[in-house]
Amino acid sequence: MVDFRVTAQSVAHRGDPYHYRENTLASVRSALVKGADVVEVDVRITRDGVPVLLHDATLERLWGSRARVSSLTAAEVSRLTGGGVPTLAAALEELGGHPAARLLLDLTETEDAGPSIAAVREAGPAAGQVYYCGSLPAMVAVRVHDPAAEIAMTWTTSQRPPESLVADLAPRWINLRFGLIDPPLVLWARDHGLLIGAWTPDTPRAMSRLVHLGVDAITSNRLETLQRVLAGGGR
Repeated sequence: MVDFRVTAQSVAHRGDPYHYRENTLASVRSALVKGADVVEVDVRITRDGVPVLLHDATLERLWGSRARVSSLTAAEVSRLTGGGVPTLAAALEELGGHPAARLLLDLTETEDAGPSIAAVREAGPAAGQVYYCGSLPAMVAVRVHDPAAEIAMTWTTSQRPPESLVADLAPRWINLRFGLIDPPLVLWARDHGLLIGAWTPDTPRAMSRLVHLGVDAITSNRLETLQRVLAGGGR
């Protein structure tokens, strides 16, 4: 096993979803108040180009409407959800009150990159608290729109990423499903100068294993459980 040297960062998955509906301002705010190092949120783009916080392509699972976000204006999204789906700008405003925390934007489509980066740039000092993960095409688009963006390259297989991809995308992180992380992967990441993010363990045992492997950030739905594990050094 690779001994950890620095306590991993706590990343709150979609905010604090066991206490508040995921990707809402209440969920983001709760995670920030509880001291999450990072809050991960999902971003979709409305028909009129406004980035909003939502994981799914439609409003059906959380808000009871089958409408696709991409077919709705931001005003229509707000009306159909009773104001429950916030804009990215609103989430960035929340972040601005917590200068020690960060926001991780999970982007799915290449079209998500431009409007999201524009919203971040307009956020003032909070812009420096943001980094990006998501699909590879979306991350390539992020790099095109912002050559200086910090990227957590999401990788979903046990095969190592091609060297050419790592060189071209220039990520700061490799972001992996927690079951894929083992000592050889940790050594590979260190050899490539990459930080390691793990998602989404929700049990103390899985979290502790990752701490002792030496990952740099752990994304979980169970923020308070994760904080207890991290405070105990992985015990």
